[in-house]
Amino acid sequence: MTQPSTPVVTVLTAPGEPEPPGMDALRARAEVRFACDEQTLRDTLPGTDVMMVTDFRTEALEAAWESADKLQWIHATSAGVDALMFPALIHSDVVVTNARGIFDRTIAEYVLCTILMFAKDFPGSIRLQMKHQWKHRDTERAEGKQVLVVGAGSIGRQIGRLVSAAGLNAHGIARTPRHDDPDFVAVHGNDELFEQLGHADYVVIAAPLTPQTEGLFDEKAFKAMKSSARLINIGRGPIVKTDDLIAALRDGEIAGAGLDVFEEEPLPENHPLWDMENVTMTAHMAGDFIGWKRALTDQFLENFDHWHASGELFNLVDKELGYAGSK
Repeated sequence: MTQPSTPVVTVLTAPGEPEPPGMDALRARAEVRFACDEQTLRDTLPGTDVMMVTDFRTEALEAAWESADKLQWIHATSAGVDALMFPALIHSDVVVTNARGIFDRTIAEYVLCTILMFAKDFPGSIRLQMKHQWKHRDTERAEGKQVLVVGAGSIGRQIGRLVSAAGLNAHGIARTPRHDDPDFVAVHGNDELFEQLGHADYVVIAAPLTPQTEGLFDEKAFKAMKSSARLINIGRGPIVKTDDLIAALRDGEIAGAGLDVFEEEPLPENHPLWDMENVTMTAHMAGDFIGWKRALTDQFLENFDHWHASGELFNLVDKELGYAGSK
């Protein structure tokens, strides 16, 4: 398909969010419009060829979808695209791409850091430091422990690679088993999840949010885990049933949890997770590094130039599956 000489790009941000960095470079390539909610999107969508979506929680696009008359391509500046997977888009000819690759390494670093914090009991040391208490303890070795990465895609692969370099044994869970994968001891099929949960010392959720993964980690999953195991969630909050997690942590069914994502964000101030000593939490920031917003724009611009020159795109999302396919 021949692309327009001056494409129209609508950038959808969250209300109150500033303009993404690097927009002057985009203005040199296209007519750029901005929207932040359903009404402004209804005004800007007519005539739009391309959308860049920075608000990964948005419901505005589905609400304003009927105004899209020329739209060819939507790019999400996030790894997860679950908010965009509404039926009208899924069944349309509009292609979707995501930010696959930008956050992989920093998320993997976060996971390794969380594993080592649990093994060396840094949360306990920080609590003692705040109380000015000197208390010697023995801590665990991380080497040789088994890490189960649920979601062995791009991010999961980086996690497997990094924890393996630190001496842990990485296993993965994916749609398709892979027993010769360079980054995992083995990648097991989805049907082996509950069996593998019983072997893991650390269970890392790196899966996208889809109808198949929503609520996947519930009471049954936690009962399948070792009582000494820790859960780390850097995927999406709704993959974990929070009430079941709290019960499992309280009753000793699992030993701890490192959480970056939650069913409800931001987490309410009175939520019981705040006060659980076997829980570490961060504010949905596992992948965010200094300069990440400009890196997202640069990735979009690279893909935009591919699209404008030839119609070809990278990081294509399988709209039926809800995530980008393997490289």
